[in-house]
Amino acid sequence: MNQSVDLPLPVGEYQTLPSGLRLHYLDEGQGPVVLWLHGSGPGASGFSNFKGNYPEFVAAGYRNLLLDLPGFGRSDKPEDVQYNLDFFVDCVSQFLEGIGVTRCTLLGNSLGGAIALGLALRHPQMAEKLILLAPGGVEERETYFQMSGILRMVSLFNAGPIGMAEMRSMMSLQLFDPSILPEDLLQERVAVAVTQPKNLFSTMMVPNMESRLDEIQCPILGFWGSNDHFNPVSGAQRIIDGARQARFIILNQCGHWVQVEHRELFNRSCLEFLRFG
Repeated sequence: MNQSVDLPLPVGEYQTLPSGLRLHYLDEGQGPVVLWLHGSGPGASGFSNFKGNYPEFVAAGYRNLLLDLPGFGRSDKPEDVQYNLDFFVDCVSQFLEGIGVTRCTLLGNSLGGAIALGLALRHPQMAEKLILLAPGGVEERETYFQMSGILRMVSLFNAGPIGMAEMRSMMSLQLFDPSILPEDLLQERVAVAVTQPKNLFSTMMVPNMESRLDEIQCPILGFWGSNDHFNPVSGAQRIIDGARQARFIILNQCGHWVQVEHRELFNRSCLEFLRFG
């Protein structure tokens, strides 16, 4: 399923994987590569997740790849696959290989953070550094499905077509202060949500990788809001305790989208980490 022609999102490049799956991405700037991996949720895309961040990285001298994961954005949305972590890691590693990128910084939010961890574990040579924003994959599935944001996301998606009111209801839980939610972001996500297959979230299985964190060799910078309604902030301590080189910035009065609610702090901290480690 790929009804992406009329989506209110910028059109970038497409890469076809060996399976025939076509992935859409924006390729902005020149220099060391940063791969941006968005989170899940109805209507998500690389652009809507990170539009307030990647231009700063372009200006600082980095090549930014904003990928739409399969099932999201302008990428293909097959109805006959299992959207589990192995599938996403396979697709992202094949994408990087296909465009000739052998090493990069993996920057991931939520599901994208879990994919970044999965890639670093399976292909350590690909991961130069990790930047994680409230990543999944460090708790048991049951823990995530007790979170109010996850419960609302799943119930809305299963209930039928998602309009502006339903999207606002879900997205308001992403932020500590929902009044800053822009209308264009909601419109982007509503337009994508109606094109997404029903099995996208029911088959989205992400294992708990906490016990393997010590295998990750590269340095990690992480961010978490203490008011996160999707992934519990206790995950930050799990990564600090388990990984070899990790530090986290934890913010109060902040929800699941640090990069939106604290854009300047996020951009500045990431660029310092990229330059100096």
